[in-house]
Amino acid sequence: MRHRIGGRQFGLPSDQRKALLKGLLRSMIIYKRIETTETRAKEIQPLIEKLVTRAKDDSVHSRRIARATFGGRSAEDEDIVKELFTVIAPAFVERHGGYTRMAKKGIRRGDGAPMVILEFVDG
Repeated sequence: MRHRIGGRQFGLPSDQRKALLKGLLRSMIIYKRIETTETRAKEIQPLIEKLVTRAKDDSVHSRRIARATFGGRSAEDEDIVKELFTVIAPAFVERHGGYTRMAKKGIRRGDGAPMVILEFVDG
């Protein structure tokens, strides 16, 4: 039984699920918007909100936590953390949450999954 266990499983093992969410987080930071299924967007939206809130306080500790979220082992991860702290977070200094919006796009032709566009609001 799954009583009191949060989060969606997506029909994936835990390591693949973590890799999927990490990849979506990276894409969101790099491209500022992603097109994905509604359930994936609902799962990743709180993670993005928490990361941006953490990034508004630009400290060594916050950067280390963000780096750990992305894996933090490659130069690309370093660039993503730098983008988050220098471009995205300063745009939301005056805003207290609600950094992203979700717009429904329609259904995917292959399997009928509802698709959405998840993007940052104009900071």
